[in-house]
Amino acid sequence: MVGPETGKTQPGKFIVCGDGHTATHGAFGAIAFGIGTSEVEHVFATQTIWQVKPKKMLVKFTGVPPKGVYSKDFILALIAQYGVAAGVGHVVEYAGDAVDHLTMEERMTICNMSIEFGSKMGIMNPDQKTYDYVQGRPGAPKDFEAAVADWKTLVSDPDAVYDKVIEIDVSELAPMVTWGTNPSMGVEFDVAFPEIRDMNDERAYNYMDLSPGKKAEDIDLGYIFIGSCTNARLSDLQLAAKFVAGKHIAPNLTAIVVPGSRPVKRAAEKMGLDKIFMDAGFEWRDPGCSMCLGMNPDKVPDGVHCASTSNRNFEDRQGFGAKTHLCSPAMAAAAAIAGRFVDIRQLPEVQ
Repeated sequence: MVGPETGKTQPGKFIVCGDGHTATHGAFGAIAFGIGTSEVEHVFATQTIWQVKPKKMLVKFTGVPPKGVYSKDFILALIAQYGVAAGVGHVVEYAGDAVDHLTMEERMTICNMSIEFGSKMGIMNPDQKTYDYVQGRPGAPKDFEAAVADWKTLVSDPDAVYDKVIEIDVSELAPMVTWGTNPSMGVEFDVAFPEIRDMNDERAYNYMDLSPGKKAEDIDLGYIFIGSCTNARLSDLQLAAKFVAGKHIAPNLTAIVVPGSRPVKRAAEKMGLDKIFMDAGFEWRDPGCSMCLGMNPDKVPDGVHCASTSNRNFEDRQGFGAKTHLCSPAMAAAAAIAGRFVDIRQLPEVQ
């Protein structure tokens, strides 16, 4: 969150951090990935890091997404189709006209979940949207025009060769919801949960207290979490607020909003988003990781289903026995009002 906000995240930079979701910075054309504690020590001591050269994968998102389908659905659909290990050993370049039309914050959501696709690094070619986002921020280069001239050289060659190419037509996608205990266990909203194929599916169904043939709308939700480094930027909160303005969350449901940073929180409050959420029955929290990983008291109770805009739905991730369903901010906000997942494509907020 902080790197892009301050303008310190820039095309061509080499960024490492002790968090797998460091790949978020790849949306700016930076080489960014998470490292372990020992590697952090090495970087602090030497400003260098040793890595094995990865293979190259191109993921092309093409077409125009239907209303109600967002960048979170792009990456969840990719992982659902190809699995959580498809990107292992690869750096993934995300491209295509669908990516070109995304905002920088929407692009960050895709790169953020590269690690859930199995890849340490996700990257996108910088373009005018990238330059405009960085310009004017405190960490932006002083000689900005010279920097942009350099950044324009940091794009893939037209004849670049990749070890693997995947193409997804986003015009055929629908809002995604996960049903299981890893991000690949996801389906489009109106698709039934799949039959049991192996022991992992069986264990996931048992843990989630669900069964094949059910659909997302059948899940009895008890918690809603709008936050995390995947979907807690200002645009995410603005999107979620559209679905709750003038309404109230369903009875017996707990809903919290956790802005991704202090600047996001201040900007949201200046726009009155905090009041919209609180009037609707949400808790408005200080920035932090919060319920993404069950930090401090922010935990989903044992056995309770949570619609979450975070990135991981592992067993006990949001608290012991917590049952996590990953989705977009729009899906989570609409679910808070209805008390269950609904087809947001039918709602006036997306028309």
